[in-house]
Amino acid sequence: MNWHRIEGNWKQHQGKIVERWDKLTHDDLDRTQGRREQFEGQLREAYGISRDQAKKDVDEFCKSLCAPDA
Repeated sequence: MNWHRIEGNWKQHQGKIVERWDKLTHDDLDRTQGRREQFEGQLREAYGISRDQAKKDVDEFCKSLCAPDA
């Protein structure tokens, strides 16, 4: 799954995102409105990770949504 699909169904994916990154709230996610760069920025701020790590984590999350058991 690519980010455009996640962004297009942002409200539907928020539960899984909050499960994965529990330091983020639904309010945090509402502020990003599904925009990947803002979302990665929130991850960097909340978890103290690098830009590259945030991008890698989001890429892995996108792939996990495609998994048969997702």
